[in-house]
Amino acid sequence: MKAPAFYDPAIIGSLELPKVQEATEEGRRQNVAPAAEDKQKVILVNVDFQVDFVFPNGALPVANALGDVERTVDWVFRNLDQVTTIASSIDSHIPVQIFYSTWWVDENGNPPAPYTMITLKDVEDGKWRPVVDPVWTRKYLTELDKGGKKTLMIWPFHCMIGTPGQALVPNLMEAIAFHSAARRSQPVYLVKGSIPQTENYSIVEPEVKYPKHPAGDLNTPFLDLVARHDLVYVAGEAKSHCVLDTMHSIVKHFAGQDEILGKIRFLMDCTSSVEHPDVPFNEIANAELAEMEKLGVRLVKSTDPIG
Repeated sequence: MKAPAFYDPAIIGSLELPKVQEATEEGRRQNVAPAAEDKQKVILVNVDFQVDFVFPNGALPVANALGDVERTVDWVFRNLDQVTTIASSIDSHIPVQIFYSTWWVDENGNPPAPYTMITLKDVEDGKWRPVVDPVWTRKYLTELDKGGKKTLMIWPFHCMIGTPGQALVPNLMEAIAFHSAARRSQPVYLVKGSIPQTENYSIVEPEVKYPKHPAGDLNTPFLDLVARHDLVYVAGEAKSHCVLDTMHSIVKHFAGQDEILGKIRFLMDCTSSVEHPDVPFNEIANAELAEMEKLGVRLVKSTDPIG
């Protein structure tokens, strides 16, 4: 199917209010069967396609993300009659969290700059001191070390709840509204990242489980939803961080279940890695995806036919 009349790819990087009413009305006019009648159920999982990650002037922009969104939206329009469900994660943060400067001070009482990395040894040596929940913080850093996780990074404030940066990219919101009306399919939204005591790269689990919070463990209901679909397409930002960690969570959860791992299609041209002068994030991500491919995950392009 072709792109609907309301869609303007030229404004993907502009903060226009999404034309949800127009997209919904045009979706209703589409002559396609409802998603409930699909013999082959297909889900698209969008990871953090939000303004702060996609727009060049966002708080944490990923290079080439605008093109990723455009290709993803085009994929939805082109495959409208085959896409059963669209699920989108929404990274959502509050002012005081373990990965923000508000949690830490140095030996002189100064907060860390963005992109500072903090290890357990740094805390033991007195280089950095948590000013919030110090007992948990030591446990957290210990778990990161023990589990081979990413080193704790102090990030710039991003995807703050209630800000434009938290919002899904307007063109994507329009595509979701259009799809929902055309296929009579309820979209799925996963709000994650608001637990102060942990990072949340993966959309289905925090970096370190935090049992005191209702969202502090594995999101098995969403994983069950994934398993009920026949094909699972994954896109989003950033390939090297939240998308890759989401893939790790999914592959680990379904380890040994070849029939489920074989359903997963990773849209390679609908995701981009963080660029860093010293760390080859993209090469690392591609190598890890290649290992997942050996387990049955397929690496595909948005132009490939569904299947």
